[in-house]
Amino acid sequence: MSGERPPVHQAHVLLVDDDERIRGLLKKFLMRNGYLTTAARDADHARRLMAGLEFDIAVLDVMMPGDNGYVLCAEIRETRDMPVLLLTARGETSDRITGLEAGADDYLAKPFEPRELLLRLRAILRRAPAGGGAVPKMLHLGGTRYDVERGELWRGEEPVRLTATETTLMRVLAATPHEAVTRATLVEKLGRDGEGAGERSVDVQITRLRRKLESDPRQPRYLQTVRGEGYMLAPD
Repeated sequence: MSGERPPVHQAHVLLVDDDERIRGLLKKFLMRNGYLTTAARDADHARRLMAGLEFDIAVLDVMMPGDNGYVLCAEIRETRDMPVLLLTARGETSDRITGLEAGADDYLAKPFEPRELLLRLRAILRRAPAGGGAVPKMLHLGGTRYDVERGELWRGEEPVRLTATETTLMRVLAATPHEAVTRATLVEKLGRDGEGAGERSVDVQITRLRRKLESDPRQPRYLQTVRGEGYMLAPD
């Protein structure tokens, strides 16, 4: 697609798909559109690549021999701060929710237009946290604190790893503390499509974020549900 603009910087994509034809086509397409792309045939191959290379984002096929995309996604989420886009063979809500629960930032159901993959990658990378040297403004949430300027969550002296989607949620909610943000607004900010699936995806992400904010996620104190309105961040 010669009309597509390359990304602002040459982001490095880890592409994992066991289908050699699809893997080759997507790699050529991404590189032609300005992304440095390294391809892996399965989860074990991807692990070896990640041991020696730095990546900005991973694109993982779900159905692979050995460890599937959900397993690899969850492993990436535990070990590094890298956004993940899942390629799913089916578009059912249950498959999407499984991917989000594994820590994925987004999902794309096959078959898809390559241009849509570009748009999803750019949206995720725009949401990814970026460093900055501004004087931080802190929100205190019990034993954690949120640096509004940097988009970082800390527990004591230890950083709390946030996905790119969780970072976006925190930025949106922290912009209006003690004020409810509607689920529709969160769906829009996260770029989720589909009414039911979009709101369900937001609910899953809120649940995951509560595990990082709350001492008891089942009785949230700092990330509250406001009945009939949406969600609210309630710092000390």
